[in-house]
Amino acid sequence: MTIALVAINVVVYLISIRHGGSFFGGPTESVTVRWGAIPYELTHPGEHCELVHQGQVVACQGQRGVFGTPAAQPATWVTAFTSMFLHGSFLHIFGNMLFLAIFGPNVEDAMGRVRYPIFYLLGGLVALAAQVAVSPDSTAPTLGASGAIAAVLGGYILLYPRARIVTLIFLIFFFTIVELPAIALLGFWFLMNLWLGIAGLASPLGSSEGVAYFAHIGGFAFGLVTIRAFARRRRPRPPALLGA
Repeated sequence: MTIALVAINVVVYLISIRHGGSFFGGPTESVTVRWGAIPYELTHPGEHCELVHQGQVVACQGQRGVFGTPAAQPATWVTAFTSMFLHGSFLHIFGNMLFLAIFGPNVEDAMGRVRYPIFYLLGGLVALAAQVAVSPDSTAPTLGASGAIAAVLGGYILLYPRARIVTLIFLIFFFTIVELPAIALLGFWFLMNLWLGIAGLASPLGSSEGVAYFAHIGGFAFGLVTIRAFARRRRPRPPALLGA
């Protein structure tokens, strides 16, 4: 199932860039607005958003100064799922699929082929809900598999906390390879996302990096809380390889 999820993400990415997008730059803004999950739409049922002013601004029904009716849109609940398989650039999907390919198989083995995709999709939905909760009126499309993958990471850290992960670390012009326990590496990843998410909330303008940190936090927390309910067995695994 991990291979199938990676394949689906890659196929969706290739389809999304067919009309106006580019392989490295990703799909067009119109595609991301149409198929991405927009918090404003999720918190304002029946109201939709559209690109205006030559595709530079996202305007939504019900906002002050916004008039007219947008073009036909997919149902808002549909975008909660399509957004999980849509990525903004080649680097975006490459990083996500790398993490999924590294950590997904072990978690899948512990759950089985039926429970694993259910866990993955639920993790993505909870991750999206966490991001919407902190930015309910945001008109920026949320997209990417990182929330669902964060759930996989949360499950992995409890199933295999002492697993040795071979990690490539860059130090300016040099790099080194070290082995770190999963609990240290993934714990640091979670704390970094938590710190960056809180820092974005503390900023008067919010985070300007376009990263859904609270989706990562929500997905990871979901994995931590629910992994015991989903996992059926745990098997010793050799070290994973992670490029960082």
